Amino acid sequence: MKVVTSAIIQRLDRRAIEECGIPGIVLMENAGSRAAEVIESYYPELIKKKVAVFSGKGNNGGDGFVIARHLFNRGVKVKVYLLTAGNSLLGDAKTNFEIVRHLGIDILEFKGEGLVGLIRDETRDCGLIIDAIFGTGLNSEVRGLFRDVIEVLNQADIPVVAVDIPSGLDADTGKVLGNCIKADLTITFAHPKVGLLIPEGTEYVGDLEVIDISIPKYLIEEEEIQNYVIDRDELESLLKPRYLNSHKGDFGHLLVVAGSIGKTGAAVLTCQGAMRAGAGLVTLGIPESLNPIMESKLTEVMTEPLPESIPGFLGTLAFEKIIALTEKKGALALGPGVSTSDGTVELVHRIIKEINIPVVIDADGLNALARDVNILKKAKAPIVLTPHPGEMARLMNASAAEIQNDRIEISRRFAQEYNVYLVLKGFKTIIADPYGNIWINPTGNPGMATAGMGDVLTGILSSFIAQGFGIMDAAKLAVFSHGLAGDTIASERGEIGLLATDVVERVPSILNELRNR
Repeated sequence: MKVVTSAIIQRLDRRAIEECGIPGIVLMENAGSRAAEVIESYYPELIKKKVAVFSGKGNNGGDGFVIARHLFNRGVKVKVYLLTAGNSLLGDAKTNFEIVRHLGIDILEFKGEGLVGLIRDETRDCGLIIDAIFGTGLNSEVRGLFRDVIEVLNQADIPVVAVDIPSGLDADTGKVLGNCIKADLTITFAHPKVGLLIPEGTEYVGDLEVIDISIPKYLIEEEEIQNYVIDRDELESLLKPRYLNSHKGDFGHLLVVAGSIGKTGAAVLTCQGAMRAGAGLVTLGIPESLNPIMESKLTEVMTEPLPESIPGFLGTLAFEKIIALTEKKGALALGPGVSTSDGTVELVHRIIKEINIPVVIDADGLNALARDVNILKKAKAPIVLTPHPGEMARLMNASAAEIQNDRIEISRRFAQEYNVYLVLKGFKTIIADPYGNIWINPTGNPGMATAGMGDVLTGILSSFIAQGFGIMDAAKLAVFSHGLAGDTIASERGEIGLLATDVVERVPSILNELRNR
């Protein structure tokens, strides 16, 4: 699904009105009526409660008037709080305000001091607050009355539904403009806005629902959009049934180079993630002194003892055998637990320059790469990097805070500059391709911030590539299913104590669920 900026959505609205002849009031009616339906589906007992609709003077306020009317017509007790003078309203918002007034819906207009205290008193017995104060066009700090009202609404222990975007949130950056409504549900129109999907912004969004307001689809297709949110429906179409006469060779052979003394668990989790994601065959290249350990831990995985530069660690002595092992493999997973010894760093660099199959690089492989990131420009094969913010910071000689402050654009620039596919892990994982496109992952939760989760993801992603999925399809399917596995576990027993092995075991059922829907 395409993700838009405030400028794009405003342009789409304008073109729908001017070029397609759709009156703005029709778009407003579609937005408000469909938002009311979503609100009722989330809060089915609404008819027994009082609903407060807070509207500003723009079109977002107009959407609020439409919602108020539809809820009122369904028997809900509604009161509209207009945070401006009624005679300041214009256009479609004014028309819908007049309809609300003629219907006899209770309205409180701002007429001076004392409104904030009155709102605090009157909302105490509300069952729901609807925020239609500011829309996506807000580009300056919220001040004065509006800031105070938002503060009161945030302090109230009452569910809040934001219309299109929480008031006070920058639609493009996800940053708070002075003060911001903290919503339990945000109903956004036509397409998700970038700011709703950026980690800082998501703290204020709550659940996110995207509703169609009948802007013609060809208008969005004509826009040059490079930001997307991963769409479950798209992923479901990628997973095909397996033929009855299939054999293990039909589902790819993955080579994993991972592990060193003290870090054999990383190799195990990577291999298990790959097998659980459906790889037909997995071969693990491991320092030869550790091979007996791996043979006892991994019964379904073939192991290949690799020459060691020093006991328990890989170096350039292993290079020729690794290259030979890539024969007839669909991909290489490189880096989990390999260490950052000097010999290992040199080995990673040589592999990047010489290998001819797609490589997914994670963990210590990324730390080795950080010693000379320009090695990427000498790669012959497609490269996928899967850093967390700390590893990304090392790759860019920056701080993790700097990375987190601009995840989308940093990912985009890096992938383009080094001609790689980048998976920047964390809340709302970002996938960037070498052509400037960005995909944002909607799944995952804080319980997944535990050791080994990245190793599992590396195994899943490289498994999909080895199975023959395109690299972008593999990356999207991997991060979505990995996060969804974590989400289903957390929904059953909570986020605390969620382990990487829990996710490994849940991945097959998630993939089968996606395939069978």
